[in-house]
Amino acid sequence: MKVLLVDDHPLILTALQAVIQGLGDDVTVCGVASADEARKALQHDDGFDLALLDLSLGETDGFDVLSEMRSSYPALPVVVVSATERTSDVIRAIDMGAMGFVPKRASNRDLFEALRMVMSGGVYIPPMMLGLPPPPPGGDTVPAVMRHAPEQPLAAPEPAQKLRSFESLGLTPRQADVLALLLQGLPNKLIARELTLSVETVKDHVAAVLRALGVNSRTQAVLAVSQMTQANPGLAAWRPSTHR
Repeated sequence: MKVLLVDDHPLILTALQAVIQGLGDDVTVCGVASADEARKALQHDDGFDLALLDLSLGETDGFDVLSEMRSSYPALPVVVVSATERTSDVIRAIDMGAMGFVPKRASNRDLFEALRMVMSGGVYIPPMMLGLPPPPPGGDTVPAVMRHAPEQPLAAPEPAQKLRSFESLGLTPRQADVLALLLQGLPNKLIARELTLSVETVKDHVAAVLRALGVNSRTQAVLAVSQMTQANPGLAAWRPSTHR
């Protein structure tokens, strides 16, 4: 697995590189300190499997970089790793297609769990931001340069809390495909292209998925599925079906 790490703080960059490298012998980490270096790395090598992005990159707005990555490399999962824990930033990042949001004060185990979930097709949001109990203490922590007090947890829709399994959603195979791509942050146009459907048909499927989850927006859908996965560790991450 090849990981692109974008962070302009030398201490955090070095620490995260070491932590991610510890995921396995087959993990290669490329650390860069700016948006320009990230662009060059992606242009030079199209083999990255995952990108970790800091939102604070000097004079560059990390959200602009996230938008650019999602637009230019829609198949590349991007996880935000940030010192901020503002609810508005989490929602905005997920809205823009981030596959995860990990606070820099998170433990190594939290980071490992986040990357595992994202690489298996899921979406990771810190349990405390979903109103879930935090994992038991233990393990080293990534050095925290900035520590902000977290806001109120993100409110996952009540119906999602009652779901026991993805099968209980009652989705058709095609709706399941749409949900899987929706979780990757793809807009309707790209979902339509991926599944060889019309945009109008995709809109109908998205509406059906939102109804099944009992939510009103894509972001709420992501939060609902994220909560289902984290509250029920035995559940596999949502994956597209083989129906094409």
